[in-house]
Amino acid sequence: MALPRTLLVLTGLAILGGGGYYYWKTRMAPAAEGQATPAGPGASPGASPGAGRRGPGGPGGGAGMAVPVTLGTAARKDLVLTLDALGTVQAMNTVTVRSKVSGQLMEILFREGQEVEKGAILARIDDRTYAAALAQAVAQKAYNAAQLSNAKLDQQRYEGLLRANGVTRQQVDTQRAQVMMYEAQVQQDQAAIDNARAQLDDTVIRAPFAGRVGIRAVDIGNLVASGDTNGIVTVAQFAPIAVNFTLPQQELPRLLRAMAVGQVPVETVPTPSSTPGLPGEAPDRGAVLTVGNLVDATTGSIAVKASFPNERRQLWPGAFVTLRLPVQTIRDALVVPLVAIQQGPAGSFVFVAKDDSTIEQRNVTLGATTRSEATIQTGLQPGERVVTSGAQRLNNGSRIAEVRPGGAAGGVAAPGEGAQPGAGNPQNPAPASGERPARRRESR
Repeated sequence: MALPRTLLVLTGLAILGGGGYYYWKTRMAPAAEGQATPAGPGASPGASPGAGRRGPGGPGGGAGMAVPVTLGTAARKDLVLTLDALGTVQAMNTVTVRSKVSGQLMEILFREGQEVEKGAILARIDDRTYAAALAQAVAQKAYNAAQLSNAKLDQQRYEGLLRANGVTRQQVDTQRAQVMMYEAQVQQDQAAIDNARAQLDDTVIRAPFAGRVGIRAVDIGNLVASGDTNGIVTVAQFAPIAVNFTLPQQELPRLLRAMAVGQVPVETVPTPSSTPGLPGEAPDRGAVLTVGNLVDATTGSIAVKASFPNERRQLWPGAFVTLRLPVQTIRDALVVPLVAIQQGPAGSFVFVAKDDSTIEQRNVTLGATTRSEATIQTGLQPGERVVTSGAQRLNNGSRIAEVRPGGAAGGVAAPGEGAQPGAGNPQNPAPASGERPARRRESR
């Protein structure tokens, strides 16, 4: 009898619990939702929660929530078209300093990595044997010069005796030849002196031009000679410095036209700093020096050489750098920010901001583009404003609110809504003031 009584008690408790849950579900829950979400202005008391909400940016968006966007203005300006190229830095002059004479290396008068001027003494070689050879040549010249002087006096005597018929003409001619022989000997001695002096001077090794010395290849006390392949040290000219790069042959006409007008400037595109918080290097500026005389049939490119002052020594031989050079200027072009250009099935279009804070989707014809700007051939007028960010949430006629610098939003919102910057889809917030939107397309 105890088991049926327990079942009856459990059954009764289950019925009471189900009835309580049904009462809470049908009466209490709707009342709680009504308190948490009050109806908006003009809503009927019996309206369901969320009634009257409208998604932003629908067609005829004047009644919807304003979408925060940033705007740019179409303006006329001279647009400079540039080319990018990967170049290799090369010293304007490079030399391996070798000894022109053989001998023992006595002194090294430079520090590795030192900047030296033209003619600076780099090293000295033992010069004693070369100094002795010079002295011997000087003495030999003096001996032959004395012989020449005596021969000239004899020639004068013979010529006087010839007039008095004291000697024959043959004797006079022989003496005159003797004088000429001694003159030639003296000239030969002078050449020997010059050679000996040059060898003596070559024991002092000097920098052939201003530049930076590298790591020395020989130490003091070693024997050096003109045939040594490693030499003593290398010197590279850093200022000015050259950068070699190639351009596609299709760009050669534009480059040649630019060079015909005047000097074509070139600047390096520095890489961003790898250390957070530190600014990157400033670009170096130079000019195109010359264009090669042959198009590479394999790659279809032509070699170009540029020169840079390199006063800050940022460019080092052998390094790779990205170069940017202007090759054409489009005068009085109608220009908009490149991020304003959208792509659709019918081609390129932009969202144009109207005076009533709505937008109009308008097809445009593009001209030349750069990395940040695009020229408009048809479809826009100067002064019209276009959407540069937030376009993903827009349709033709959507209401917008401009996000101005500092985060303040402008424009006219729907009555009673008071649009705020960033309102709308939390997955696609409007960019903060000063933030650059992602690029949609790259120019060459």
